[in-house]
Amino acid sequence: MPFLMPILRTTRETLEIYWVLVRVMVPITLLTELLARMGVIKAVAPAFAPVMHLIGLPPELGLAWLTGMLVGIWGAIPLIFALIPASSLSVADVTVFSALILFAHGLPTEQKIIQQAGPGMIVTTLLRILGGLLYAFLLHHVLVATGWLQASVNPTWIPMSAAVSWAAYFWALAETMMWMLAILLLLSWSLELIRIIGLLDLMMKALSPLLRLAGIRGEAEHLTAVGLFLGISYGAGLLIREARSGAVSPRQVFLSCVFMGFAHSVIEDTILVISLGADVYGVLLGRVAFAIAATAVIAALLRRLSDETFFAQVFRPPHAQPEGG
Repeated sequence: MPFLMPILRTTRETLEIYWVLVRVMVPITLLTELLARMGVIKAVAPAFAPVMHLIGLPPELGLAWLTGMLVGIWGAIPLIFALIPASSLSVADVTVFSALILFAHGLPTEQKIIQQAGPGMIVTTLLRILGGLLYAFLLHHVLVATGWLQASVNPTWIPMSAAVSWAAYFWALAETMMWMLAILLLLSWSLELIRIIGLLDLMMKALSPLLRLAGIRGEAEHLTAVGLFLGISYGAGLLIREARSGAVSPRQVFLSCVFMGFAHSVIEDTILVISLGADVYGVLLGRVAFAIAATAVIAALLRRLSDETFFAQVFRPPHAQPEGG
């Protein structure tokens, strides 16, 4: 019975999250379909062309990228194959786009949490967006130069695809919502099981040497590892408490939040995009390697920054947190 209690708690929390997602996703998905049928998406797509061209993606996916940044990964996923048929996308395309939304998604919510730990919202938001674009740019050019992942994508799950009638569309939407619930429950149960058997702690300890390469040390290592595996809500949430108590230095708090912005919730989010056809090396190993290298560069720059500039421009102690970024 004690074993079932965490599972029941996780199930209840997952159902609460699912209901929030449904209330956000269904209206956005319906609005997107309506705009697509009216020709508005096709008319607006060129506005995203310059950015999407840099990373080798169709301009239509710019709308899914924007939705992902504002709403979250689950907001972007139903739009991908609805905007572009799966037959028109390669494994490389899905991998590059998945990497892009893995870096920067749900920014209004996640960045507010990070802000409460001390780092400025504007600075860390720009780092996530620009970091995602830079990684997607590098990944795209590596894949083009090597010819890797150029085969047509073969997703194990297509959340939504173009429907010829409204009846078919609503049926596809209902199927997507049911599959989303099943996937969310399976992922949450799996994570809870990993935590119960102690595997999560072992993974966190194994990560410690890599985090030190990124300039993250001491107590910040454990908190960053929590965010990496479980998400910003957990990692940055713990950092808020530690930052207020003074147990972790402000610069370490900042670096930890930067790293988590680049790479967090790597188990759940990675499994999700792999089911869409993304390559695991591009969305997991390459992403984590980039996060380590980029955070190490930022750590080196941070050492050159005076305390006066640091506290004035990029970090505000949590107890003195302003309303703005």
